[in-house]
Amino acid sequence: MENQKLIETTINFVKEKLKDAEGGHDWFHIERVYKNTLLIAKSEKCNLLVCQLGALLHDIADSKFHNGDETVGPKTAKAFLEKEKVEEDVIDHVIKIIENISFKGGNFEKKFSSIDLDIVQDADRLDAIGAIGIARCFNYGGFKNRTLHDPEIRPNMNMSKEEYKNSNSPTITHFYEKLLLLKDKMNTKTGKAIAEERHRYMEDFLKQFFAEWEGKR
Repeated sequence: MENQKLIETTINFVKEKLKDAEGGHDWFHIERVYKNTLLIAKSEKCNLLVCQLGALLHDIADSKFHNGDETVGPKTAKAFLEKEKVEEDVIDHVIKIIENISFKGGNFEKKFSSIDLDIVQDADRLDAIGAIGIARCFNYGGFKNRTLHDPEIRPNMNMSKEEYKNSNSPTITHFYEKLLLLKDKMNTKTGKAIAEERHRYMEDFLKQFFAEWEGKR
């Protein structure tokens, strides 16, 4: 019961913090990742509380919206959890999840490993692919006023973390630089199975997109 009260308090905290967030990184994104986390956790031996808190707090202050500062999210989450008198080892684990969950161009080497991180990372990545992943991608592209597609701009598949953070590539290019890569980066059996389905959906979407782009039927 005590853990349930903490989860409810955390949900209210996150809703308030993200009430004005960009549509792809708002409370509803957190809620979907939270649901994905609970689904994947059913098939894994994990610390459910750590997974729940990691999912709810993983995007509390995304660096994309804080001038690239990756310390804001962990600091915000830690201050909240300390205020709620959460056990120190739980806080430490949750902070490590927040610090290591992000894609960062795909060339980022995780400095921490645990099944709880694997679960939350899969849950977050599932929300970046499939129908919702497509919608989020274009929503963020519009938010940043990016071009839909430019045939002259080729995907950069070897970006450093800094290049990835500062990239202004067209939205369609982002599919090749991130979204289509996620299927093979999933950690858990459940995550991999769901990712396969959502990956196929994105491939079908891109075929249709390019056919329409070229004026074909």
